[in-house]
Amino acid sequence: MAADVLLLDDAALLGNASLRLYCWNPPTLSIGRNQAMEAIVDRNVPVVRRPTGGKAVWHEHEVTYAVAAPIATFGSLRTAYRDIHTRIAAALRSLGIDAVLAGDRPAVRPSDRPASCFALSVGGEILVKGRKLVGSAQVRRGDAFLQHGSILLDGSQGKVSTGGGETTLAAVLGRAVTFEEVVAAIVANWGEPLSPSGRQAVRPSVIASVAAR
Repeated sequence: MAADVLLLDDAALLGNASLRLYCWNPPTLSIGRNQAMEAIVDRNVPVVRRPTGGKAVWHEHEVTYAVAAPIATFGSLRTAYRDIHTRIAAALRSLGIDAVLAGDRPAVRPSDRPASCFALSVGGEILVKGRKLVGSAQVRRGDAFLQHGSILLDGSQGKVSTGGGETTLAAVLGRAVTFEEVVAAIVANWGEPLSPSGRQAVRPSVIASVAAR
């Protein structure tokens, strides 16, 4: 995720906008920027702290996305959250997934939230039949922001206690879904390139794999 931070630096300093898609090798547990280490259920796994907030995520069978851009590209952080999810949901629907955005939910104090990102959905997140398919978080730096998240292909979030609130593409479609398949759908359905005012539009870039250290 250090590469995501570099994209955020690029957005903050130069006003560029980027989309990055990647997966993890080896599988790794990430925890939110301000989350306590007590959230970790299995201490015998690699762990990394994310630059964004949110709760713990087990990164294994998934597509991880990262969008870094000036906030002005979307108008506000809240609008960016929904717009990015709207684009990803459109890509998932092209694969036959009935993906919808969650409605606004009552605010929950951080101390009352479960340890897992996928145990609780908030307004604007991507759901399938009421279950969370994509978990995302943001961080702001000056006039720019980074939003990244996990699109679950298969497996479970068993390294973190979730309460079973998540679902996966494999569970919904009843077949294996590959990283390459989802990446191709996102690129094909992304719509207008991210284009900060007065700058050249940036097309999606794809990185096949990232080793978490």
